[in-house]
This record gives sequence, structure tokens and C-alpha cells, in this order.
Amino acid sequence: MGELKRTPLFESYKEYGAKTIDFGGWELPVQFSSIKEEHEAVRTKAGLFDVSHMGEIAVKGKDALAFLQKMMTNDLANLQPDQAIYTVMCNETGGTIDDLLVYMLAEEDYLLVVNAANTDKDFKWLKQHQAGEVQIDNVSTDWAQLAIQGPLAESILQQLVKEVDLSEIKFFKFRQNVNINGVHALVSRTGYTGEDGFEIYSRSEDAPKLWKDLLEAGKEEGLVPCGLGARDTLRFEANLVLYGQELSEEISPLEAGLGFAVKTNKADFIGLAVLKAQKENGPARKLIGLEMIDRGIPRHGYPVFSNDEEVGYVTTGTQSPTLKKNIGLALVKAELAVPEQEMFVEIRGKKLAAKTVKPPFYKRSK
Repeated sequence: MGELKRTPLFESYKEYGAKTIDFGGWELPVQFSSIKEEHEAVRTKAGLFDVSHMGEIAVKGKDALAFLQKMMTNDLANLQPDQAIYTVMCNETGGTIDDLLVYMLAEEDYLLVVNAANTDKDFKWLKQHQAGEVQIDNVSTDWAQLAIQGPLAESILQQLVKEVDLSEIKFFKFRQNVNINGVHALVSRTGYTGEDGFEIYSRSEDAPKLWKDLLEAGKEEGLVPCGLGARDTLRFEANLVLYGQELSEEISPLEAGLGFAVKTNKADFIGLAVLKAQKENGPARKLIGLEMIDRGIPRHGYPVFSNDEEVGYVTTGTQSPTLKKNIGLALVKAELAVPEQEMFVEIRGKKLAAKTVKPPFYKRSK
């Protein structure tokens, strides 16, 4: 086992009482205060996350768009500079290599933001299929990424931004070279919590100042540092999929409910034939929400039963801090992915009753 990787903010963690864990080879904070407190702060006020472990891959050149169209399931044809798009990268059998964001920085200049554990695999996959006049570089070490999320995120960040009206940055749009109290960064209205907020990309060396300045600016409004634990419960309640759980090389984006990011009417891309057939005939499995009736928490990997037949498994489950209920996401036979069906989850050798519900479990009011 090699030494754990650390983000540029690692030294700042101690000051805020972080409890760190090994997360895919990275030493990252699971929590600063408590998962429930941090979760509640993001839902009602604001939270600040260090997500600098995420990978960044630059794709540039005359044929960059054509190349990305071949690699991605979503249609990038209408993407404009300062716009981002969510997409999936599949293998030939329709399984998921990764889900990611593509930022169009300029004509022929794109930045791919990929899952940390998949960065090397994704880079290798892109290089393996490289064609035409395209340059592909893993630039992950150049970037740090912070996420400020919650209903007060905009007002807090605006305190440090004098030259840009943040309300003008709409969902999945971004601005480059924004001056945040002396730090120049890319500011994107995106996130992974189900709340409004921004993801901020800066040079690695600028991250500690940015982290401190934001927490100071938001102190009065209740901004708190948040760890991976709250990030997971927040994204799960909002039905935002996690690679390695709702997605994998054996799970297609259509099975995971990501049909909006799979455009089977565009020109050929890797996995198109399989995904087109799944779209036309329906996938064999589908993701469904579960709400426990009996007492018990459905955890990742637990088998799910219908009428004594094993029909799938839990991908993510926990006690929802917002709903105060034990809930889960499960990948089950497609014909059973209908709300209000009785299911059973095997927990510690016992089959406990649950009912199917349509995700998301949580949706913000505006």
C-alpha cells in the first residue's frame, strides 16, 4: 500500500478539527464537526468542501470536439465557451468508464473534471482512443477545487467577489479568471449536494488562502467546513449517483437513470449500439428508491428480494439526516422498479420489509 495522496489543503484540516480517512488512496476529511451538523448546514445555510482530489484532464486541438463526441454519451455540439455539461464515458458494452463534467474553456479547448479514483484510468482510456489533431494532458496537480454549497453560498462568495455579479452565472455556466479576494479562479454554478452553490477551481498553491478567506467571510452566516460524510448523504438524498456504487463498468448510465445524458441520436460514440438497444427496449435493471418499513439501514451491497426471489442489491443506503428515515437506492429488475412495491432487504441475515419510492428523496424548494 503506497503513501496516501494529499490535497493542497491538507495542512489546513488540523486547524478546523478534521477527522481524516483513506478515500481511494487520498487522505481526506470525513467530517470536521459531525456529518449531521455539516449536512444540516448545507441544507439550511452553507458548507465548504475540499474536492481537490478530483481529476482534471485537458483536451485541446482542432479535432477536440470530434474526439470528445466519439468518447462521450452526451451531445457537446451546442456547447459554448463558459458552459459545462454533464456526461458519461462508456465502454463498448455500454458499461460506465466514468461520469464527468466537460467545461468548454474556449474553441478547441476543454477541461474534463473526472472522479478522483478514475483519473488514471480515464486518462489512459482517452489516450488509447486518441485520434486526429488532439492533445490530451492530465493536469490534475495544477488545480485545486473547492465547493461552496447551500442557500447562502452566493451571498457569502459575493462578499469576496467585487467585479462579477454571481447571480448572472446560471446553472452549468461558469466564469474564468474571477478575482476572489486576490485569488484568480474559475467559478462554476455546479455542485453535488442538491443545493445551489459553486465549484471553484484555482491554482493548487492558492487553495489554502481561498479556503481561509471563504470560511472567514461566511462565519456570520453559518458557513462550516464539510467532509466526505456529509457530501455523500447530501448527494444521495438528491439522487446524484456515485461512481463505484450506482455506476460501474458493469452498470450502464441508462440503468442508473441517466438517460438525459445519453443522446443516442447523435453520431457514433463508444457504446452507442448497446445503449440504443437499451433505450428502445428498456434496460434489464433500473435504479429505484427504497424506504424501510422495518427497522434497519440498507447498506451498499445488501441483497434485495421480492416474493423470496433475489431481484437486485442496494447501491447506497443510510439514515437520511433530512427525512429522518432509513432509505436506500437499489438496482433491481426493471419490471419491479415501480413505486409502492413491497421489497425486502437482507440485513444481518434477516429479510426486513421496505417499499419502493421514486427518487430523488429530497428536492430543494426553488
